[in-house]
Amino acid sequence: MDGSDKYRSFYAKLVCTAAKFDDPRIEEAFRSVKREPFAGPGPWSTGLGGHPYVQTPDDDPAFLYQNLLLALDRENGINIGQPSLHAHFLGSCNIKPGETVVQVGAGSGYYTAILAHLVGPNGRVYAYEIVEALAARARENLRARHQVEVRMQSGVAPDLPQADLIYVCAGAAQPSRMWLDALRPGGRLLFPLAPNGVFGGMLLVTRPDQGSTWPAKFVSRATFIGCVGLQDEETGRRLTEAFSKDWGRVRSLRLNEPPDDSCWFAGDGWWLSTAEL
Repeated sequence: MDGSDKYRSFYAKLVCTAAKFDDPRIEEAFRSVKREPFAGPGPWSTGLGGHPYVQTPDDDPAFLYQNLLLALDRENGINIGQPSLHAHFLGSCNIKPGETVVQVGAGSGYYTAILAHLVGPNGRVYAYEIVEALAARARENLRARHQVEVRMQSGVAPDLPQADLIYVCAGAAQPSRMWLDALRPGGRLLFPLAPNGVFGGMLLVTRPDQGSTWPAKFVSRATFIGCVGLQDEETGRRLTEAFSKDWGRVRSLRLNEPPDDSCWFAGDGWWLSTAEL
């Protein structure tokens, strides 16, 4: 076992323990995917989120295999997110081999590679990244993973592939109708209901076979860099107020029907209900 293998074995166990997810497939994905290509040359700026970055003293790869986010663009706050958070998110999605995943906000492609490992060689991952330089890095980093296609364009678009999972790594003030429309029956959408400046929550929504009531729940609190095209200052203000209440009681997303007394938060044409399905 070389140094990198030893680091990654420790790191995978650390990440899954912190995520409180005992899933051997998630652990194997984090052990198998090297972080070095996606982080770029060191030294690196690391952090815990919401705190100042800390620069590593040198480019020893041991620093990459900690449960820390890694800065891709310090000035704009673009990071490879904290591994244990993503392990928790990914574990909540119940990803199966052979599934099709759309990722919105691929960055340099690290979590795209994790997704590719989870869907396996017979699956498919479409990775959307709007920042040209990051999309180019992701394309280079992922070129050997033939089940991945990197698209340098917005992931809020009407021509998204039909998917079993849409995994969003950018905060939004609402669920995009494009995402909902792209889901197959039984498909899952996981996205941060957290526009710019809002400490929101990671919302998991499942498309039913029929009807306008979609099972939904928050899997954790979350904050992300904002998703272009899905920001709204007033909605953000109201979401901040809503998250001061019992967000863990949310049970469904309702579409195109008036809110009732079970409404936790109402948007334009959608609302979240605390009523049991």
